Amino acid sequence: MTVHSGKRTLPVTDLSLVVLVGSTGSGKSTFARRHFKPTEVISSDFCRGLVADDENDQSASGDAFEVLHYIAGKRLAAGRLTVVDATSVQPESRKQLVQLAREHDVLPIAIVLDVPEQVCAERNAGRADRAGLPRHVIQRQQRELRRSLKHLEREGFRKVHHLRGVEEIEAAEVVLERRYNDLRHLTGPFDIIGDIHGCASELETLLGRLGYADGVHPQGRTAVFVGDLVDRGPDSPGVLRRVMGMVAAGTALCVPGNHENKLARWLRGKQVQHRHGLAETIEQFEKEDAKDPAFRERVREFIEGLVSHYVLDGGKLVVCHAGLPEKYHGRTSGRVRSFALYGDTTGETDEYGLPVRYPWAEDYRGRAAVVYGHTPIPSATWLNNTICLDTGCVFGGRMTALRWPERELVDVPAEQVWYEPAKPLTTEAPGGQDGRPLDLADVTGRRIVETTHMGRVAVREENAAAALEVMSRFAVDPRLLAYLPPTMSPCATSQLDGYLEHPHEAFAAYREDGIRQVVCEEKHMGSRAVALVCRDEQAARDRFGSTADGVTGALHTRTGRPFFDAPAVTEQVLARLREAVSSAGLWDELETDWLLLDAELLPWSLKASGLLRKQYAAVGAASGAVFPGALAALEAAAARGTDVEGLLSRQRERSADAAAFTDAYRRYCWTTDGLDGVRLAPFQILAAQGRSLAALPHDEQLAIIDRLVAADPTGLLRETGRLVVDTADEASVAAGTDWWLELTKAGGEGMVVKPLQALVRSESGHRLVQPGIKCRGREYLRIIYGPEYTRPDHLARLRSRALGHKRSLALREYALGLEALDRLATGEPLWRVHEAVFAVLALESEPVDPRL
Repeated sequence: MTVHSGKRTLPVTDLSLVVLVGSTGSGKSTFARRHFKPTEVISSDFCRGLVADDENDQSASGDAFEVLHYIAGKRLAAGRLTVVDATSVQPESRKQLVQLAREHDVLPIAIVLDVPEQVCAERNAGRADRAGLPRHVIQRQQRELRRSLKHLEREGFRKVHHLRGVEEIEAAEVVLERRYNDLRHLTGPFDIIGDIHGCASELETLLGRLGYADGVHPQGRTAVFVGDLVDRGPDSPGVLRRVMGMVAAGTALCVPGNHENKLARWLRGKQVQHRHGLAETIEQFEKEDAKDPAFRERVREFIEGLVSHYVLDGGKLVVCHAGLPEKYHGRTSGRVRSFALYGDTTGETDEYGLPVRYPWAEDYRGRAAVVYGHTPIPSATWLNNTICLDTGCVFGGRMTALRWPERELVDVPAEQVWYEPAKPLTTEAPGGQDGRPLDLADVTGRRIVETTHMGRVAVREENAAAALEVMSRFAVDPRLLAYLPPTMSPCATSQLDGYLEHPHEAFAAYREDGIRQVVCEEKHMGSRAVALVCRDEQAARDRFGSTADGVTGALHTRTGRPFFDAPAVTEQVLARLREAVSSAGLWDELETDWLLLDAELLPWSLKASGLLRKQYAAVGAASGAVFPGALAALEAAAARGTDVEGLLSRQRERSADAAAFTDAYRRYCWTTDGLDGVRLAPFQILAAQGRSLAALPHDEQLAIIDRLVAADPTGLLRETGRLVVDTADEASVAAGTDWWLELTKAGGEGMVVKPLQALVRSESGHRLVQPGIKCRGREYLRIIYGPEYTRPDHLARLRSRALGHKRSLALREYALGLEALDRLATGEPLWRVHEAVFAVLALESEPVDPRL
């Protein structure tokens, strides 16, 4: 507790269990209301009222405190500051609260309100619900408080704030402090360096390769050391001088390793065994004593000031020495520190007499990437969003660093074997891009998926079950299923005579969002397709873990199903696409061995032949069979003088509508033989090795696509027509409308209007803008809404269509798609990518008008 200008400042850790200690009438509830949020405070009186309808019913105290402990536990598990408002003057009651804090790895903090007995008695007398409280109760609580004061820290409270008297309580000010390990506000970029073990020369070489000069990076990057700076190697003091200097200068962070922990005990004069390289360090320190007698003390202070782990970059990155499960991230306890320093073991020993490490990373499912060291391995690989950077430099291996957020590995070889390892370097857990296999628990039940661009997106349990049916029975190999395109919202309903959709509404919507430049893209008469094309079979195997012979990618529908039943046909399409990519020089230009493309596969009949036969062709056939006879009969009746002119006129209109319906769907059907007649119209490159391209402006995207189409020697690829429109320029809007009218008059499906800059937010910046609005042609909509939909009475009814759910669905699926691409590009494991991909498919089973 500190004093500033008459104020009593009480530091309280932002994630902790605060226990207010004081007699009845000491003012705990008033103090809690003044200094904490109402939701942060759990009162024993309130809990007593919950279970007994009477806050003063002492017979309900047992149940009340069960409720209090349960609520407090839930808040602490969720990472929320929790304040307990109860007398807590008895050691037994405090013991349960300290234990609760330890269970959730947070600090227990006591704030003692030490008020004279007379003040407590007067306050209770002034309260109607406490007026009958016997004086001896307050006296007993005061005695218990006196006995407790000197024991609070020994009971386990990490901080004790003792406020004496009413004036000191009134003058107190609670100040929330950030946890030492909470550096989420630091966003880097970082260079995280694995175990060094006294290899000072290799460290300097690695820092040089990373761009540091005398410990400073010209671009302001920050080095982060994962510990085990010392022991075994030739120059532990040299490593410490470099790291300590960088930390002091603010150009580096450091967490302790188990070897620093042991060295600190030796520096404090504790008895420790001089094993595992400590003997070499002690010898090096004895040589340092003659040159710098104060060096030992500076090292001791430095090590003792290190924090077990750091949470960085908005919570996306955790750095520690031996790894850390998600439940310990940002927590503060001896258990957390022990795991961060030593990891966990199975209790077994291997053939070399060394403990068998518990493979915590195999079960890791956290959003934060965990970067650590401790266990030497031959090479650093990602495993379930974790990576070990100890590549055994001191044993003759390499010294490795990870550039963050680039996720790029940089390493240098050891200059020699400085210390013979107890066992050969081996990878103890399965690695590679896939990490652990997909697990049913990853996708079943109600899910919450965290996305960068839209926050949390919820998936209902019933929708997840429906998606699981599709994914497990019909989808392509999940290792090749990296993305599912989102549904697309139609434009607002048009009020123009004869139209249900019209470009005017699409342009107006983007204009209202402050977006002037949009691109109108021709909507092809096919089926949405996603193409993953790899440079060769080895690239598919290396990046996506494909194990089937001859597989170089995938071509699937927007629900993940393969377009062609025969894998050989898929490979033929990919071979032609790959040839075009090679001819266009995109492999080298984009520095990638694979591309993920969004496209349309034509004709529509290629995938929708069953739908065409059963739903559309049946309507055409029925009308063709019925209307000629009916019209002939009516015309004959009219010729006889029967008044059937009105009925005849209506039936002629209906016949014309049916003929227009047949003509409309036939435009989407043509005969194919193998790949003859098949066309693929790519319109966006979604991702390449190491980056998502979803935010690349559409004019740049289409320029690359044009080169790809021009380089195609096989005739498979088809160009996407486009027109850029200024939504604030009437002439430009008119030109866009005319272009749409020309497309649809010639039988085209219509167009999709997109912000030219691709990934954009509204002017306020609070929400994503629709990535595309489809504006379908008048005749195409006849297929969707039926032959007679253009009749005025039908149009009037259809104009009441509700678009809100469809728009919401489109944005949620879009955010999930972006998340999948980001995770794919940054090399996250398969289950992390699939979490977002699966969620898109699950949302598709939400009930929405399929005609939209």
